[in-house]
Amino acid sequence: MALSRPLLAVAAGASLAFAAWAYATYPTVGQLTYQLGSRAESYLYGLHKERVAVDGVPMALYRSAGQGEAILMLHGFSADKDVWARFARHFSATHQVVIPDVAGHGETGFQTDWSYSMPSQVDRLIKLMDQLGIQKAHVIGNSMGGHIAAQMAVSHPDRVLSAGLVDPAGLPQPHPSDMQKMLAQGQNPFLFDTRKGFETFYPMTMASPRWMPGYVLDAIADQYIARRSQLALIFQQSHQPTDLQARLPQVKVPTLLLWGKEGRLIDVSAMPLWQAALPHAKAVVWDGIGHMPMVERPGQTAELYQAFLKDLHQQVPR
Repeated sequence: MALSRPLLAVAAGASLAFAAWAYATYPTVGQLTYQLGSRAESYLYGLHKERVAVDGVPMALYRSAGQGEAILMLHGFSADKDVWARFARHFSATHQVVIPDVAGHGETGFQTDWSYSMPSQVDRLIKLMDQLGIQKAHVIGNSMGGHIAAQMAVSHPDRVLSAGLVDPAGLPQPHPSDMQKMLAQGQNPFLFDTRKGFETFYPMTMASPRWMPGYVLDAIADQYIARRSQLALIFQQSHQPTDLQARLPQVKVPTLLLWGKEGRLIDVSAMPLWQAALPHAKAVVWDGIGHMPMVERPGQTAELYQAFLKDLHQQVPR
């Protein structure tokens, strides 16, 4: 039976309304899926969320109930605490694991009047340790987090038990990475206005990116787009030149250097410069892995780090 014109109009209107609702809720569903999945994983891994105010910055963090030595895990630029969860599960029962969203990132949030320079981020993390009652910690960081970890080892050696530097930023790259090539052309891969930009950026973060549903990836892309101006400011402040390379030889704490050879954000050619400044560091380069080994191969990365920590206890009196 044919529908009357009024019924056709109602049906067409309903279809348009549903399409508009679906379009409006599509990224929201993706965001909720990602958030719920992350929360469930962190809970299963023994990581509980807390919030601690540090100089007016409400820092969100994961913390475990382990009673052993503290491990402070630091994410990279534009990332958040969730990138460490699958790695941290291997330590949450035996160590006091602390994984903050550094200022400008994740649930800690962004304010234009906060400083995002490396010295400021280091200062906040030392104060965070103070508030949590942690005198010393093993510090492991990826990318920007590796830069912060190195700066902590240089500036606060009395607070750092060891430094784990995973594809760290902070030193020159003799052979420019894909990111450096893009920056030279006036393009920052972290900053884009469309989901197409995220499709270019995401594969740069890992050689084998974690599979996620398309609607979740689109939701993450939308978050990057919404935060574009914030990320631009944080990038500008966090990439200011420092004297890190000149001061690295002062580092006396045991150090682990880990690099994914296929990293496209920071080229592996920077590794020899880190080794030259830290001649006693344990250095490892993995083939077939990109910029975020702890995400691409969390179990393998944890096994390497566990062996590193075990060696410290065998060699260095506590």
